[in-house]
Amino acid sequence: MLKQYLDSAAATEAMGAWLAKSLPSGCVIYLCGELGAGKTTLVRGLLHTRGHCGSVKSPTYTLVEPYQVADQRLFHWDLYRLADPEELEFLGLREQIDGEAILLIEWPERGSGELPAADLTITLDYADDGRNCALEAHSAVGQAVIQQWP
Repeated sequence: MLKQYLDSAAATEAMGAWLAKSLPSGCVIYLCGELGAGKTTLVRGLLHTRGHCGSVKSPTYTLVEPYQVADQRLFHWDLYRLADPEELEFLGLREQIDGEAILLIEWPERGSGELPAADLTITLDYADDGRNCALEAHSAVGQAVIQQWP
């Protein structure tokens, strides 16, 4: 497990930028933390580092935002408003689990039983004026990501 204190939104985006350089295709990341803890901020840093030039908003109402960056497909899920995990089937999750797309999933506990296993769980918790960030590997892929930390 890797733990890091992030003292600002810029530091949270920088953590996302580091992840962008470390994630292989097909990686599944669960993003955990309270509302406003910085999950989307981290995703913003990741996507911008990968080459996305537009805005990055939380997919709270759409549930999923697809991104195509160069030859890489990324999907940012926010399951906060998901009524039933079985809805994921109708939203196209199965087609995204192809070993190539990167899945970034906020509120994964709401999709329990329907989501693919995570390679990495990132938990952001409030701490003073910043956030504590913990990365926990659940696979060899996740462990390889964590081992790249400087």
